[in-house]
Amino acid sequence: MSHAPPNPPVFVLVRPQMGENIGAAARAMWNFGLDRMRLVAPRDGWPNSRAVALASGAGRVLDDAQHSDTTADAVADCTLVLATTARMRGLTKPILSPEEAMAQACAHSAAGGKVAVLFGPERAGLENDDVARANAIISVPVNPDFASLNLAQCVLLMAYEWRRQTAEIAHDRVELAGTDWATSVEIDKLADHYEDRLADAGFFFPEAKAGHMKTNLRNLWSRMPLTRADVQILHGVMRQMVRWKDRGG
Repeated sequence: MSHAPPNPPVFVLVRPQMGENIGAAARAMWNFGLDRMRLVAPRDGWPNSRAVALASGAGRVLDDAQHSDTTADAVADCTLVLATTARMRGLTKPILSPEEAMAQACAHSAAGGKVAVLFGPERAGLENDDVARANAIISVPVNPDFASLNLAQCVLLMAYEWRRQTAEIAHDRVELAGTDWATSVEIDKLADHYEDRLADAGFFFPEAKAGHMKTNLRNLWSRMPLTRADVQILHGVMRQMVRWKDRGG
């Protein structure tokens, strides 16, 4: 993954209808490190106290939000404009998945361009006049029988895809919780401990199969992602079982 380019996209909410959705969109943006919001003719005016209430810690996005009367004004300084829409528009446009759209946006931004992503009003989405100003359409692969996304959901999805393109993301990790992975030597000693005690208990029977059984047991230990804490617990389990047997348990 590359590092975030110097010009993160602006998210343009076109004629949003509810302050609550503006606030939720701001929160979704800030979840993924985006803070450039522009508002085009919000229905209930601006600023909006209900937007602030729903932003829940992302007030800085609202504080810096720019207000425009038209979509044209909102994207006037942008060099790549992407429009989110679920409806076919009868317009000849490239149609991109969210992942591909944000990959192109990242590359464009890294090259010095300025990217805008348009989001339409909650009730009906962007109008054709808005979409006509875009260089491409972003289409989310949703259920065709229920294609409508909530405004904040759509914003969150695009912000997430941007983050995937620009951040170092660990796709698989383990929280070790104060311990370390067991070394090969520590696992060997654990295997020796179990092998010796199991031999004492007559586990490796018949003798002709003992070698194969021991190999399988060693292979079992090597397949397990053991921590040092795990090894200590397993040593303790076997010691306690032996003590219990010696006491006549």
